[in-house]
Amino acid sequence: MKKAWLLLVTISLFVILTACSSSDEELAKMSTEDRASDSAEFETKEEQSVDAEREQESVAEETAAPSTRMIIHQARISTNVKDLKKAQHNMEQRVKDYGGYIVESNVYLESDETSSGKMIVRIPEKHFETFLSEAEVEASKVLEKNVTGQDVTEQYVDLSSRVKSKRAVEERLLAFMKDAEKTEDLLKISSDLAKVQEEIEVLVGKIKYLENQTSFSTIELTMFENRVIIPEIENKDLNTWEKTKKQFITSTNALLSIGSGIIVFIVGNLPVLILVTIIAVAVFWIIKKRKIKE
Repeated sequence: MKKAWLLLVTISLFVILTACSSSDEELAKMSTEDRASDSAEFETKEEQSVDAEREQESVAEETAAPSTRMIIHQARISTNVKDLKKAQHNMEQRVKDYGGYIVESNVYLESDETSSGKMIVRIPEKHFETFLSEAEVEASKVLEKNVTGQDVTEQYVDLSSRVKSKRAVEERLLAFMKDAEKTEDLLKISSDLAKVQEEIEVLVGKIKYLENQTSFSTIELTMFENRVIIPEIENKDLNTWEKTKKQFITSTNALLSIGSGIIVFIVGNLPVLILVTIIAVAVFWIIKKRKIKE
């Protein structure tokens, strides 16, 4: 009886232990599956977060980049014109019509037959090609034409990004300044804030310069005028009699002047002339007498 009871107890314990072991394995398996599920879910969320960040960065880049390329256009054109004054007036009027402005305007008169004019103008970018075409139409001959372009899109985007970053630093410093309690901290933050704001002003100035240079193109226009001057026939009286009378009087005055000079010479030098004459006569008489004796 005791043996049967012990056998029953042993079997019961074995069954209980087996059940517990099976339960532990199932719990361990469930725990592993749960951890794997949690890990997969975390990785999925992390991937989604990374994708979202990448998408935001892409959108930010697309927003920062301008929709069109930013090009600084410059041109230099030299022409011959028939009428410099008229041509310069017409081109100045074109500048006003297109909403541009004149930076410099000069006129040079090199001679009676040659003159030139130089204009440096700023024209809105959309009228750049049109203005150049009209300058060619105004000319009788195009001597030189040079057009250049500089792409500053990348530089503009870089400056805009730096300004955005500096603005964020400025906002943080302003927030720190509000919470600062110590004078030392307040002075340090104020110094950093002033430095950041100065950097922002420099960057904004560069951005505005690029915007101005790309919005308005610079054109240097030089015009030359070569004139052929034909002498006009003078519509005046010939005045033949007056001119003859004048010439007669001039000739008479010349003769009188010569005669007066001779008389003055003779009378003024008469003693010398008499002495010279006496000597000459004496010499001549002596020479003649000797020849007679011989």
